[in-house]
Amino acid sequence: MLTPVLTDNWDAERSWTLEAYEARDGYGALKKALGMTQDAVIEAVKDSGLRGRGGAGFPTGMKWGFIPQDNPNPKYLVVNADESEPGTCKDVPLMMASPHTLVEGVIISSYAIRANKAFIYVRGEVLHVVRRLQRAVQEAYLAGHLGKDIHGSGYDLDLVVHAGAGAYICGEETALLDSLEGRRGQPRLRPPFPAVAGLYASPTVINNVESIASVPSIIANGASWFSSMGTEKSKGYGIFSLSGHVTRPGQYEAPLGITLRQLIDLAGGMRECHELKFWTPGGSSTPLLTAEHLDVPLDFEGVGAAGSMLGTRALQLFDETTCVVRATLRWTEFYKHESCGKCTPCREGTWWLVQTLAALEKGQGRESDLDLLLDQCDNIMGRSFCALADGAVSPIMSSIKYFRDEYVAHLTQGGCPFDATASTLFATAGANA
Repeated sequence: MLTPVLTDNWDAERSWTLEAYEARDGYGALKKALGMTQDAVIEAVKDSGLRGRGGAGFPTGMKWGFIPQDNPNPKYLVVNADESEPGTCKDVPLMMASPHTLVEGVIISSYAIRANKAFIYVRGEVLHVVRRLQRAVQEAYLAGHLGKDIHGSGYDLDLVVHAGAGAYICGEETALLDSLEGRRGQPRLRPPFPAVAGLYASPTVINNVESIASVPSIIANGASWFSSMGTEKSKGYGIFSLSGHVTRPGQYEAPLGITLRQLIDLAGGMRECHELKFWTPGGSSTPLLTAEHLDVPLDFEGVGAAGSMLGTRALQLFDETTCVVRATLRWTEFYKHESCGKCTPCREGTWWLVQTLAALEKGQGRESDLDLLLDQCDNIMGRSFCALADGAVSPIMSSIKYFRDEYVAHLTQGGCPFDATASTLFATAGANA
């Protein structure tokens, strides 16, 4: 069931070093790719069916094919390593355990799109990851995998590890480009799209860490090997991050299409004497699902049909002790704080959402305020520069859909019913002690 490809070498002694990586045929795929034409590499990635692993699920090879090769400007590859959504933690452990997997992927991908300069944009707070990547890049230069005339192929590539300043909005690809250029990170209006006018107004490919890190295995093993895993429209494998109320939280690499029920079994089940109440399939910006969705295939189509999004496969699991209103409020406070303020629906809308939710969580207001909250969400959804605002309303709308009674209970009881439950539990524990 599990598919150790990206995570296969994580248990190796000092797995992050070049020596350990090359001991498992690391950079063998690069040498194979340099013997192929650039177009052949792009076709292999297209044929594999690899879709973006950063959340949107856009076909990676197709994105590479959009780069206009007749454009006289330089071409750039930018890796989006600004992983910062609540619950999402797959790229950071990948870069820590095996940074050379990403570096090799960057070199092959840059060669394919004919870029001679590449950037890895890393979230600034994860300084340990920045240092590990910088050392891996240094090792790659010293070994001749980067720099001038790589392995006698005539191909040159320079790779820069850039630390961002810690803004969630810079995970949005055009805001990331503005930040990389030294400006305040804010989304750009499109068109033009980055493939035509991206970094420094030049053709640019922006891919997630896991997307690029998957490329070496595709080149090494072939497109048909990759596409033999997963489902008909969601090919290959992926890292699923399980956090919250499970026995063994962590990273589980498996083919797309696995179910949450299977993943929970692999993680040792929900914590003892508790059961699943609600969960996020792709981070806090995706609509919530419940225990009735345990057998939904975790691929782009299956999760979409269930009314949510696969996103980054950040599975946050909550049991029956969790107040869904409070959890939704905490997420909404995050989006309010991280809004860049460029567009009114997001800047003003997220502030109002927090005000309304905070009052409801305290048991203040009327049941009609739930309809007001949904109306606010309707006025925000699809009306902002980027997807941050859409992500902010997703948990609110879905939580009211599945747990309206819990919202009403806050109003009828004059506060959070879970606070009373917790007080009773503490009192009982004290009496028993």
